Amino acid sequence: MEPVVELVRAHKRYGPVEALRGVDLAIHRGEVVAMLGPNGAGKTTSINLMLGLRRPTSGQARLFGRDPGDRRARSRCGVMLQESGVPMGLRVRELVELFRAYYPDPMPAARAVALAGLEEQARVPANKLSGGQLRRLYYALAICGDPELLFLDEPTVGLDVESRRAFLDTVKEFAAEGRTIVLTTHYLEEADELAERIIVIDRGKVIADAPPGEIKSRVAGKRVSFDCAGPVDEAALRELPHRHLELRGGHVRMLTNQPEEALREVFRRGLVIRNLEVTGADLEEAFLALTGRRAPAAEEAGREGEVEEVAG
Repeated sequence: MEPVVELVRAHKRYGPVEALRGVDLAIHRGEVVAMLGPNGAGKTTSINLMLGLRRPTSGQARLFGRDPGDRRARSRCGVMLQESGVPMGLRVRELVELFRAYYPDPMPAARAVALAGLEEQARVPANKLSGGQLRRLYYALAICGDPELLFLDEPTVGLDVESRRAFLDTVKEFAAEGRTIVLTTHYLEEADELAERIIVIDRGKVIADAPPGEIKSRVAGKRVSFDCAGPVDEAALRELPHRHLELRGGHVRMLTNQPEEALREVFRRGLVIRNLEVTGADLEEAFLALTGRRAPAAEEAGREGEVEEVAG
């Protein structure tokens, strides 16, 4: 079966910077794929090549077997970017009607509005929408052409928890119809929930391409976390058997292949702890193990919370 979208030995250079270094990937009909990577890893460049917004320096990009710039291929795609230039004075329903007119066989405007959860805002001008409602409008504009292939670039950035949950449910509903979805996100739990396949890009190369469960299984060991009830003995914590250790105030989080030995040492040294949790590695730990860097969303949280990282 011919891939819906693919990159073949794709290189992309911006002056002295090589953003992509021979990327090969193929996404097939009906797949829901999350593309992950640290900031600057090359995932946005990959998406730009797939959409024909950029040309590869060498190699090829194909969309439905055609050049991505071919209108016959692009008309079968929907794209939700982080920011979209729309006439903000138009009402939601008017914008959906306008955008669906660009496609050869669009879905009914009412259905696009309903899938985006904007029925009550259908007559509201875009400049009167809340941040979460505006994100849902961008989603409605991405799907109103009834696309076979949908690109979602950081779709839930800026949404509160309730809005994120509602949005993810609408994406699942759309995917259940057999659509192909390519998602970029900094929220690894989001990728874990939505995607059946995860592609990790780092330093311009694909370093992992597998189902979430398989990627997580590559991380040996356990995640141990607890709060220190008394003074934090950082020197003692660093001596625990671990592969990665984070200290945030009195909260400790580590990856270790020897959780029993680590906890035995905690108690032997007389450290008083509470809220102890020992779990299997999640997708964030797998991301860390693969790239040697934390997920971008975790990096931002770490800066806000003054996280100290100690290499294992």
